[in-house]
Amino acid sequence: MTERSHESHENVPSRQRRRFAGISSRAYEHPADRSALVALRKLSGFDTVFKTLSGLLPERSLRLLFLSDSVRVSDAQFAHLNDMLRDACYILDLEKVPPMYVNQDPQPNAMCIGLDEPIIVVTTGLVELLDEEEMRAVIGHEVGHALSGHAVYRTILLFLTSIALKVAWIPLGNVAIMAIVTALREWFRKSELSADRAGLLVGQDLQASMRGLMKIAGGNHLHEMNVDAFLAQADEYEKGGDLRDSVLKILNLLPRSHPFTTVRAAELKKWSETRDYQRIMDGHYPRRDEDKDTSVTDSFRESAAHYADTVRSSKDPLMKLVGDIAGGAGDLGGKLRDKFTGQGGSAAGKGGATDGSGDSTRRDEPRNPDGPGTEPGPSGS
Repeated sequence: MTERSHESHENVPSRQRRRFAGISSRAYEHPADRSALVALRKLSGFDTVFKTLSGLLPERSLRLLFLSDSVRVSDAQFAHLNDMLRDACYILDLEKVPPMYVNQDPQPNAMCIGLDEPIIVVTTGLVELLDEEEMRAVIGHEVGHALSGHAVYRTILLFLTSIALKVAWIPLGNVAIMAIVTALREWFRKSELSADRAGLLVGQDLQASMRGLMKIAGGNHLHEMNVDAFLAQADEYEKGGDLRDSVLKILNLLPRSHPFTTVRAAELKKWSETRDYQRIMDGHYPRRDEDKDTSVTDSFRESAAHYADTVRSSKDPLMKLVGDIAGGAGDLGGKLRDKFTGQGGSAAGKGGATDGSGDSTRRDEPRNPDGPGTEPGPSGS
């Protein structure tokens, strides 16, 4: 394999874009990505499977497969993709440019896999679907995976979902394997949100990122689609329905490796409007040489703060109920009944609940915001 470096690429990027010298993946990683990875590593049996597969996965065979049956991107083949790849590595300051292959597959897709070194694979369906700026965001997305070290976990997920359930030598039962697969999928969905942010940092064109996600959802019919309407779908998806719909959303999501496209678009737009994003664009971001001094406790606090904020701000009926419970709301049974049946007007629903003696206890007394029943605000946010 020929080693290439972005340093040999002159006049990059192809248009003036900010470069983030020495940027750490912590700058763009979604808090849920980091916390899900921590939870994954703590899962019983994960270390055993990880160490076993790391030594037995046929990585050389994987590389030979793409080398023999796909087209490797270079100055001689798919040169425009090669320029985008080197631009992305230049912008995110990834010293070694990973090999990239184009694979014949009508399904639009891209992935970053590999144990020792990452490999980026894009399908012909994706190349044919996206324009240059949209494709630039996707390649930046995959380079973000490489910089974050996601490739190794993605490779293990692919292997477990396609092969491991049939392999007897794995020292765990099927139930344990499925638990690990489920945890890996949960982590990978969160890691996609991080990589979307990396794609935006590389492309530095929010509209192109939005268009790419819309095309992945609805095909090459931009004249029939609208970004605002697409984002409105995400809002309707989040707040619509009752608790039964919330449960169905979870069940629909569990078998997927990626978050729903409308949700990804809404998350990315929300992040693009934050001060964190603006600080990165202004050149103020965590650097790799500081990673060794990073506090694990601070990362936990950031993740906890994110989840607390998500519960508070979510429009999903289930998340609202969780927020009510955390906030000390009364009559949980009444709330569950009313949510599932659509009924109201009971004593509990109106703030009064009767006990066995017939006395009524008020549930709607104003609570002291500083009292002991109030959930403390997240620290370290």
